Amino acid sequence: MSLALTNYFPDSTSIPFIKARFAAFGFSVLMILASIAAFFSMGLNFGIDFTGGVTLEVRTEAEIDAARIDEMRGVLNNLGLGAIELQGLSELTEGSECYGNHCALIRVQPQEGEGLEAEVAQQEANLAVQAALTELYPDIEYRSVQVLGPKVSGELVQAGIMSIVTALVLMLVYIWFRFEWQYSVGAVVALIHDVIITIGMFSVTQLEFNLSTIAAILTIVGYSMNDTVVVYDRIREKIRKFKKKSLDEVLNLAINKTLSRTILTSLTTLVALFSLWLLGGAALQGFAFAMIFGIVVGTYSSIFVAAPILMLTNVKREASEA
Repeated sequence: MSLALTNYFPDSTSIPFIKARFAAFGFSVLMILASIAAFFSMGLNFGIDFTGGVTLEVRTEAEIDAARIDEMRGVLNNLGLGAIELQGLSELTEGSECYGNHCALIRVQPQEGEGLEAEVAQQEANLAVQAALTELYPDIEYRSVQVLGPKVSGELVQAGIMSIVTALVLMLVYIWFRFEWQYSVGAVVALIHDVIITIGMFSVTQLEFNLSTIAAILTIVGYSMNDTVVVYDRIREKIRKFKKKSLDEVLNLAINKTLSRTILTSLTTLVALFSLWLLGGAALQGFAFAMIFGIVVGTYSSIFVAAPILMLTNVKREASEA
């Protein structure tokens, strides 16, 4: 597929990417500030992985329409378990179990208590919800049930944060040894840029932020780093070859030489991700959407953030020749 698509791209372009670096930096700073503001003002819509509580995915033979959702909500609210959220689910694939609005997702807030008491309270809440729903709809099926106490969810939050921080640090070390410190600064700034803006997107959209989202962010970090390394490799090659050209000319030349590869890789990846988003069901939609957004942001940062930063760090030609 990539070989066929290559015929539609010119062998060499001459787009002045570096000339637009100040506009790109301004746009990136604006997006980062907006993401930080959204995070602190709106927060994240944490899933059960991080908050604890009970999540059930149920299915009934009859369609779960708005009236049935209201009926279920009324019964569950009488259980005195605190805030309960209900959301109808419908998979797009005809023949699937949820096709035609036959499924619903139910979330019950974490129950009060500490230690073993809290764990027991979550289990009792789960049993109470299932008993009430089974009495209301004898044909109801429980496709999945998750019960997490606050201790486990708190540990998952810490593990998620540590995994992202560890990935960024290891990427910094890799680039430092792979290239020079000027390159490592640009690569890590681009990665932090991608992570902050992706988290900001989750704050604005209030999509559920769970363990699959952490997996998506880590994948985005790896994808963006791979894109950046390809560009940096070509930059180092051109710096060695064209010693009399100015640095901005060399950077433009290197970016343009890798442009067709960058576009084709991103497009083919996005085709797979859009299929996953449309056909993968509710469980994979958050992961797929985060990946789609992250691929777009990562491609942008490789061209407009990571490469132009070398103008600010004043990468040395003699270092590139080492």
